[in-house]
Amino acid sequence: MSDDVNPFESLQEQVDDAAKYVDVGEDTLERLKNPERVLEANLTVELDDGSLSVFRAYRSQFNGDRGPYKGGIRYHPGVSRDEVKALSGWMVYKCAVVDIPYGGGKGGIVIDPIDYSESELERITRSFATELRPFIGQDKDIPAPDVNTGQREMNWIKDTYETLEGTTEPGVITGKAIDSGGSRGRVEATGRSTMLTAREAFDYLGMDMTGATVAVQGYGNAGSVAAKLLESELGASVVAVSDSSGAIYDPAGLDTHAVKEYKNETGSVTGYEDASEELTNEELLTMDVDLLVPAALENAIDAELAREVGADVIVEAANGPLTPDADDVLTERDVYVFPDILANAGGVTVSYFEWVQNRQRFYWTEERVNEELERHIVEAFEGLIDAYEEHDLPNFRTAAYVVAIQRVLNAYDESGTWP
Repeated sequence: MSDDVNPFESLQEQVDDAAKYVDVGEDTLERLKNPERVLEANLTVELDDGSLSVFRAYRSQFNGDRGPYKGGIRYHPGVSRDEVKALSGWMVYKCAVVDIPYGGGKGGIVIDPIDYSESELERITRSFATELRPFIGQDKDIPAPDVNTGQREMNWIKDTYETLEGTTEPGVITGKAIDSGGSRGRVEATGRSTMLTAREAFDYLGMDMTGATVAVQGYGNAGSVAAKLLESELGASVVAVSDSSGAIYDPAGLDTHAVKEYKNETGSVTGYEDASEELTNEELLTMDVDLLVPAALENAIDAELAREVGADVIVEAANGPLTPDADDVLTERDVYVFPDILANAGGVTVSYFEWVQNRQRFYWTEERVNEELERHIVEAFEGLIDAYEEHDLPNFRTAAYVVAIQRVLNAYDESGTWP
């Protein structure tokens, strides 16, 4: 794992790699590689003991050519300006590759939420929502959950915005609880799109998913749902999973539901008594398995670790889990990588469905949500394969970016030039 790789530079390198296969000028290319604006705020909040604390917060709006900015808000000590810029850029191309009418945004607060009470987190969240108020709205910028945030934080942001604006606008944010205007199927969406991408990938490569061995790095929402669905719907054998505490392994396959319950009870997967042994995260990432699912944070696999990867196929549930140098190594080694901007696009796709339902005030069944999600992911996968084969591209990530960049360029060109 590399902490030295700048994720924003990784994004720009990925765009440059794909731009070689697209008719785009250098001036326009610069526009595609940089955010339109970045908000940086210092939130001064009173804690439970009466003291004041200041929290640094960011919101990056990367590109709005195809629609309102869209992207999550994360609470993590590692949040930085360059990180949110990178994540907002990945959102632009993620939305474009699955062809939903959004641009890209991302935000975050530099905080470890475990260190604060619920009431403190509410005040911090509402303070951030107050700063975001002039910049967000259902036709401007629509935040969503991300690392260490969920329905609770989205409900607080929605309530703060609506109270200050004196309106009812559930479409200002997605990832809300059902009774606050959320969509059925949203919680499982990212893990479901990971499963669907893996299914399509194995079918395209002529590999059998039934009984295939799977290792999942990161057992939060995306990783645990992907593991569950790969096991229950496709018949795969999830032999290893991990979180920040370490990894567990059982060659006979783990009970993904039982492991999730254990993690909910104890806070980690390590110590799970039905596992045959415990491993490090790096050992999990280099296991000899059919499918590896990185589902934690960015830069999990660098070039050095990529040389040791034992998986035949990688499907990225996390954003940016491979460095560009790792991509190069894996391409040379004929390891098939199906990129984050397709595989984890289920979250933003169902967020789009939620936004549509909010605006229509008409809500869908979970069955319809899952059917529409499957259609979007399968069609996006087919578009990626068409680009990969038509342009004889080096890997599937480049193919995804070729599709996405062309769609953003088309929208930009069709809009004309504003003086």
